[in-house]
Amino acid sequence: MSDKIMVTRSSMPDFEEYCREIKDLWDSRWLTNNGAKHGLLEKHLAEYFDVPNVTLFTNGHLALENVLEAMDFPRGGEVITTPFTFASTTHAIVRSGLTPVFCDIKSSDYTIDESLIEQYITDRTCAILPVHVYGKVCNVEAIEEISEKHSLKVIYDAAHTFGVTYKGVSTANFGDASMFSFHATKVFHTIEGGAICCKDGELARRLCDIKNFGIHGPESTLYVGGNAKMNEFQAAMGICNLRHIDEEIAKRKAVVERYISRLSDVKGITLCGDQPHVENNYAYFPVIFDPETFGADRDDVFAALAEKNIGARKYFYPLTSAFECYQGRFNPEETPVALRLSLRVLTLPLYSDLSLDCVDRICDIVLSCQNIK
Repeated sequence: MSDKIMVTRSSMPDFEEYCREIKDLWDSRWLTNNGAKHGLLEKHLAEYFDVPNVTLFTNGHLALENVLEAMDFPRGGEVITTPFTFASTTHAIVRSGLTPVFCDIKSSDYTIDESLIEQYITDRTCAILPVHVYGKVCNVEAIEEISEKHSLKVIYDAAHTFGVTYKGVSTANFGDASMFSFHATKVFHTIEGGAICCKDGELARRLCDIKNFGIHGPESTLYVGGNAKMNEFQAAMGICNLRHIDEEIAKRKAVVERYISRLSDVKGITLCGDQPHVENNYAYFPVIFDPETFGADRDDVFAALAEKNIGARKYFYPLTSAFECYQGRFNPEETPVALRLSLRVLTLPLYSDLSLDCVDRICDIVLSCQNIK
């Protein structure tokens, strides 16, 4: 329905701006396979992230699978990660022939609990794959120290952190590689899309080959690769959206500030606060409901919003370790903080053109749920 408020809504450039950007494609007829738009977007993103190498992909999931493949880990190797994430993170590990080892998260910012990582390291551990969840930045210093001590690769799932900086440095610069998702629901998007950012030029070159069937040159195929190339129409959308990214983030900030003003002092509601030295992108607005003190649980609030045509999301529920496809393989109770939060979290609608009146309407419904039980 036209009046439905979704949990997110894609930002779009003006129609005429996008048409101008793609007009020359009708002249060149170069629609994919490292065309001019693809090259220009890589260049602009490398400047934006301040990283030496950006490799574009048709989506973030294939970017993550491809970087795991490019690092040539031994089959069956273990990757320490978190189950409090989108399905893609865990699936990429498993589909790459690797074994996810789930570490719990911190209740303060929902990122991986770095104090627990070392207890999961074995002689089979080959990498750590932390998630900058909801745009919150992992403890990158502690993780770097652990990785250097144990000679482990670090690949960040940075899907939520486009535009986020820590101590003035983009999250694209941490670890051996960082994966970004440019899905239509993200702060920055290319309709579908993703990227790997890294400092290692050889890794970037290998990624370019792997995403193009392993083809290294006209008569040379070095890898058993696949097809994960971003096309020119996706890249053109990214070029347009990047022009407006600061405005996009500023609009999101205004929405988040209104939510905070309405919900921050409510008994039984916990909001995820700002992190020191982090410049936010306001990607998501997660709310934790304590049913004992709020008087209603997360599902009650979800239902109340749905009744009023408002689409919140239980993000992330269930934990990836509890998926049916992994039944009997992992035990969600081994990550109790993540499990507890997954049963209580609800992400409220957040996008740049969400009006403050709509935010107030959403908050009114949330607050009306207090003490309904």
